[in-house]
Amino acid sequence: MGGLPIGLLIESIVSILLVLTIGYCYVLNKRLVNLQADKETMRDMISDLVEATNMANSAIGQLKDVAGEADSALNARLEEAERFTLELANHVVAGQSVVEKISKITSAARQSETIARVETRRAGMALEQLEIHERRKGRAA
Repeated sequence: MGGLPIGLLIESIVSILLVLTIGYCYVLNKRLVNLQADKETMRDMISDLVEATNMANSAIGQLKDVAGEADSALNARLEEAERFTLELANHVVAGQSVVEKISKITSAARQSETIARVETRRAGMALEQLEIHERRKGRAA
């Protein structure tokens, strides 16, 4: 009978270890299931990330195109503004030339008016002196 209790004891210990192993396998199975679920979630997240990256790359390409178009438009406007600046500068120079000519003409006209007044005064004075001389002749005669 002495052998029976030792065999029973060993079988009991093996049974307990078997139950513990089964329990541990159950826990590992749960963890593997969770890991598989996390793996699927991770795959979904990676595919979403890849899709977002592709969209971002596409948007960057479109932004480059728009920036290129904007640069071209701004360069065209800048060239047009420079052309208008040159035209305006030419008009200003021409306007200054016209103003100088007008001022010379008005200055010459004022001088000729002054000369004409002096000539008129001289002629008037000469006539007055002639009249005075004729009166003196008339009185003397």
